[in-house]
Amino acid sequence: STAMRLAALLAALRPVLPLVLGLSLGCSLSLLRASWSQSGGEEQCSGPPGRAGPLAGGARPEEADGGPGPGYEDFRPRIVPYYRDPNKPYKKVLRTRYIQTELGFHERLFVAVLTSKATLNTLAVAVNKTVAHHFPRLLYFTGLRSAKVPHGMVLVAHGDERPIWLMYETMHYIHQHFGSDYDWFYIMQDDTYAQAEQVKALVTHLSINQDVYLGRAEEFIGGDEQARYCHGGFGYLISRSLLLKLHPHLDSCRNEILSVRPDEWLGRCIIDFLGITCVSQLQGQHYHTYELAKNTEPEKEEEEEFQAALSVHPVSDMTLMYRLHKRFSRIQLDRAYQEIQDLQMQIRNLTSLTPAGEAGLTWPVGINAPFHPKSRFEVISWDYFTEQHLFSCPDGSPKCELSGASKADVSEIIDSALEQLNRRYQPLLRFSKRQLLNGYRRFDPTRGMEYTLDLLLEAVTQKGHSHVLAKRVSLVRPLSKVEIIPMPYVTEATRVQLVLPLTVQDLDFVANFLDMFAMNTLDTHDNALLTLLFIYHPYDAQRVSQVDVFAGVKAMVGELEKRYAEVKIPWISVKTEVPSQVKLMDIVSKKHPVDTLFFLASVWTEINTEFLNRCRMNTISNWQVFFPVHFQEFNPVLVYRGEQAASSGTDFLRDGHFDRRSFAEACFYNSDYMTARTKLAADILDQDEVLESMEVFDVFLHYSGLHLFRAVEPGLVQKYALRSCNPRLSEELYHRCVLSNLEGLASRSHLAMALFEQEQANST
Repeated sequence: STAMRLAALLAALRPVLPLVLGLSLGCSLSLLRASWSQSGGEEQCSGPPGRAGPLAGGARPEEADGGPGPGYEDFRPRIVPYYRDPNKPYKKVLRTRYIQTELGFHERLFVAVLTSKATLNTLAVAVNKTVAHHFPRLLYFTGLRSAKVPHGMVLVAHGDERPIWLMYETMHYIHQHFGSDYDWFYIMQDDTYAQAEQVKALVTHLSINQDVYLGRAEEFIGGDEQARYCHGGFGYLISRSLLLKLHPHLDSCRNEILSVRPDEWLGRCIIDFLGITCVSQLQGQHYHTYELAKNTEPEKEEEEEFQAALSVHPVSDMTLMYRLHKRFSRIQLDRAYQEIQDLQMQIRNLTSLTPAGEAGLTWPVGINAPFHPKSRFEVISWDYFTEQHLFSCPDGSPKCELSGASKADVSEIIDSALEQLNRRYQPLLRFSKRQLLNGYRRFDPTRGMEYTLDLLLEAVTQKGHSHVLAKRVSLVRPLSKVEIIPMPYVTEATRVQLVLPLTVQDLDFVANFLDMFAMNTLDTHDNALLTLLFIYHPYDAQRVSQVDVFAGVKAMVGELEKRYAEVKIPWISVKTEVPSQVKLMDIVSKKHPVDTLFFLASVWTEINTEFLNRCRMNTISNWQVFFPVHFQEFNPVLVYRGEQAASSGTDFLRDGHFDRRSFAEACFYNSDYMTARTKLAADILDQDEVLESMEVFDVFLHYSGLHLFRAVEPGLVQKYALRSCNPRLSEELYHRCVLSNLEGLASRSHLAMALFEQEQANST
């Protein structure tokens, strides 16, 4: 019986036996490894008793035991505890403008260019035109007094042209104004050509936890053999930590160190007071430079040292600077093309291993596949064109002349197609264009602009025989790297001045507008004001003393002012037969300060805080105006046909459409409107007739250089209402109003169902 019990126990333990053996083996090995670590820890490796000389490494490395250096604490995140003194009244915390300021982030690179009186308008301008737009922040420093600054340059004039004094003042200025904002500081001369992208890539691979003095290391004349300074002609890189440590010693260096060259003076100052020498290699990164010889031809330079250089010196004139920029741009472009070819080859090799196989390979290789529509409403249409005409015009006309950017685009695409054909078939065939038979293009938001060309070509063989043939080619202009456009800073604290034009036809909707305004702005204490614009017909204006058509609205305003004692809602009365939007804004503009932010609303607009904040953020003085596209709900009679409407939470922005034909709502600053209006007045003689055919949108579009931000706005939802279209306005405005009413009735499916039900009712 004992044997049977043992056998049964072993049978029960057999499934977990491997687990038990694995745990036992793991515990044994871990104990054995712990004993080895303890025995090995008794002997510690110690470095030399004396501290290594500061000139050996060129920068302050991490500690010898592998731990962080003494400045590591500056980069370790710390949690600042919140403490509130109970004896002091509560005060609202003032938040910083940007989150990176609150978190203590620094910008990466600051560039300083040293220039002089002789080269400010020549070499410095060449530097500004070639590389300045590649750097995030670049300033020019000179010793001139009240120097005339060339266009597009930021110049700091110290008032003393002595080289050492200029270097001293420059370092002091950089520390005072930018020392706490940037991690790296690159100092160069205006006779230096620097590859901006390579310099930016260099600092991304360097650790900020070191005192860095990096450049082309040069020996001092008659000085210490180990000491090196960075040659100023080739530029040099200084870390923020080094700048902070150097600043207290600048005055001593100015008084104690004698030197002719400013770069030697700075190098000697850093060595004497900080013990750091210039290095050309750090953390596996090399600072490659190239010294130009006299009469150098940049186009013929093929040396590897030249192509790898981050900076080139000396550059003697502006033309040479531009030629260097062209040559290095071509080198970078060739490298990019070669890298693209290598990546495409890798994609081809890997595609065969995927489940889809070769069929999953898209064209062009590495570019997103074309957009596949899920319904006929998502199909992206092709635009037809020839070399002279475009058959899909912006104004809606069926045919227009090909000009401007579109003409340049078509010419470039045809030239590119010929270049690709000749590159593929030469030397067997050489192609030349006879005629563009057909051209098609469309913009695919997933990949870029697509082209299909039917070309009539003349093909010439090596023996000189020619033949005319038609060939179809397809091309893609892919979307490139997304560029973030810098925008001026705006806040949500700006006061918004609402302007509401009212006619007699709008009286039925005023009560709802005022209720929404009171609930969403007055009750929430939003920084918004309202001005009403009463538009009287001449007949109603004559009888205003007997019967005021806007008396009911004025009574509602009085009730609001009684309910909210601190609120005043002014109104302006206007008499006109043609309520032109521009003429009305002219009256309102004169009665408000130039810095007023206007929101031109309609009586169907339902004001809410969410939209008002977007109005503030999207409208930038002297930069951008905002024309939102409101969401127009469909006619509930046609949409629901007697059924109860679904809840707004589930059908939000569904039973309606964004009315792109309406330009009634607008956000803009009074100063921008006045500037554009002045240009309009100077350009047009017979203003009355022209103003009746224009809206505020047209004024900004044709007579201002501002950005017009036109976007759908989900925060502006309008209930269905049949708008009254004034036939006294221009034909275009009247036609647009009628189309807006028709398109706002219902969707195609709803209209089809209504017609179907009507046909059924008529048949019975």
